[in-house]
Amino acid sequence: MGTVIDTGMDGDAEHLECTRCVVHCEKVVYPAACVQNRCPSVYAFEEDGRTFIGCMEKVYKVEIDLAQIRSAQAKKGGFGAVRALRTPTANCTFEVERAYERRFGLETCVNPCFNAVDDGSATAFRVTRRLF
Repeated sequence: MGTVIDTGMDGDAEHLECTRCVVHCEKVVYPAACVQNRCPSVYAFEEDGRTFIGCMEKVYKVEIDLAQIRSAQAKKGGFGAVRALRTPTANCTFEVERAYERRFGLETCVNPCFNAVDDGSATAFRVTRRLF
């Protein structure tokens, strides 16, 4: 029997982080882009005179003060990203954030499929056992 290969991914359906090498990668989303692009999954509510936004799809869990997003977006660097807790939807602006990448000087990713956008249009597979 062959060796089981550790894919470094949690869960079968939602691949949000990869630890196959010394560089730890995770998907992050940009809530300010959700507001700017008028994402249909954004909801808003008022509490204590402030407006907060969140994601109905729960791609990210936090509910963020809209005034803080707008204030940060007016400055260099913008609001920034939050960790994705579910697979980003087709409407999401997301990227893969890499930790320790410079420390180890890796030039190529050992798991390039992790960076791909899963739009459901292509058949995907992953290796779980080495038979030879």
